[in-house]
Amino acid sequence: MLWVTDLAPEPHDVYWSNLWIPYWQLWFRRIAILFAAILFMFLFLVPVTFVQGLSQLEQLQQMFPFLKGILRKTFVSQLVTGYLPSVILQLFLYLVPPTMMLFSAVEGSISRSGRKRSACCKVLYFTIWNVFFVNLLSGSIISQLNAISRPKDIPMQLAKAVPRQATFFITYVLTSGWTSLSSEIMQLYALVSNWFNKFILGKKEDPSYSALSFPYHTEVPKVLLFGLLGFTCSVLAPLILPFLLVYFLLGYVVYRNQIVNVYVSKYETGGQIWPIVHNTTIFSLVLTQIIALGVFGIKHSPIASGFTIPLLICTLLFNEYCRKRFGPIFKMFSAEVLIEMDRQDEKCGRTEEIHRQLLSAYCQFSLTLNDLLCKDDDSNHSGDANCMHYPEDMKPGEESTQMSEPWTASKD
Repeated sequence: MLWVTDLAPEPHDVYWSNLWIPYWQLWFRRIAILFAAILFMFLFLVPVTFVQGLSQLEQLQQMFPFLKGILRKTFVSQLVTGYLPSVILQLFLYLVPPTMMLFSAVEGSISRSGRKRSACCKVLYFTIWNVFFVNLLSGSIISQLNAISRPKDIPMQLAKAVPRQATFFITYVLTSGWTSLSSEIMQLYALVSNWFNKFILGKKEDPSYSALSFPYHTEVPKVLLFGLLGFTCSVLAPLILPFLLVYFLLGYVVYRNQIVNVYVSKYETGGQIWPIVHNTTIFSLVLTQIIALGVFGIKHSPIASGFTIPLLICTLLFNEYCRKRFGPIFKMFSAEVLIEMDRQDEKCGRTEEIHRQLLSAYCQFSLTLNDLLCKDDDSNHSGDANCMHYPEDMKPGEESTQMSEPWTASKD
C-alpha cells in the first residue's frame, strides 16, 4: 500500500512537470477540474443564447425596434440570421481547446498523450452540448416559449427542433468546416510565429524542435461533431449531406497531407483516440434512431416506430460486443505484437542499441543518470558509494558481491 504504479508511457511521451504530484492530490484535482469544466460549459450558454437570439429575426426586432428598417432588407436579414450567428459562435469556440488543455494539464496526467486525450474528451463533450443540444433546445424554446418537457416527449421535441436549426447547422459546416480546412493548410499562426522569431527576434531554431504534433484535441472533436450533424440531420434535413460530403472529401486530402508532410509523430499512443471515435459514432447512431422514433410518432406511424426499436437494440448490442472484443486491445499491448517487434529488432540488429538506450531513456536531463551521479568519480574517492552501479558496468569479480546489495544513489 506504499506505491501506486502505472504503465510507463514512451520516454518522449512523459509529461515531466506532473510527476511530482502526490497520489492523494489526483482525486482532488480531477473532482475540481470536473466542476470547473461543468461551470465553464454553463458559462458558455451566454454566447450561445446570444447567437440563437440573432437567428430569430422576429424576437430580434422586438428586442431592438430601431433595427426594424434595416432588418427588413433581404440581404441584411440573411446575413444577420444566417451567417453572423455561426461566425460569432466559432469565434467563441476558439477559446475552448486551450482552456480544456489547461484543465487537463492541471488534472495531473503523467503523459502528453493522456493530457491530449483528456482534453479531446472535454472538447468533444463541450462542442456536442453547446453546438448541437443547446442550439436545438434554445431554438425551440425561443420560438415556442415552452417549459421543461417530459422525458417521453424528448424524441418528438428533437424531431421538431432539428428542421428549425437546419439552416444554422449548414452555415456552421461552411464557416467552421470548410474554413478550418483552408486555415489548416495555410498554418497561419505557425507561419507568423516562425517569421516573427526568425526576422524580428533573430532566433535560428532547428526546425525539428519547432515542429508540432497533430492537434487531436481540436481536430477530432470537430470531425466527430460534423459526423453527428450528418447522422441526425439526414432524417429531416438531408440538404446538409452534400456540404458534409465535400468537407470529408477535402478533409481526407488535407489531413493526410498534414500528417505525412507537416506534423511530426513524437510518440506512439497505441490508438487511444480510436475508442473516443467509436463511442461517439455509436452515440450519433442511437441519437439518430431516437429522432426517427420522434418523426414516426409525429407522423402517427406505429409500424415504422416498431421496426426502429429493434434497430436501436441491435446498435447497443453491437457496441457492447465491440467493447468486450476490442476494448482490451486499447488498454494493454498485445503480446503477439510485442513479440513481432522484438523479432524485427533482432533481425535489424537494433537490440543492443535499445538495451543501451534503456539506461537513459526515462532521464529528463541530457546526461545519463549514471554520468550525473559519477561525474566527480576521478577527483572524489567517495564517488563509488554515491554511484549507481549497473550490471553491465560491473567486473566479473565484483558481480557476486555487489549484486547482492541494493543500489545506492546520492540524495542529489
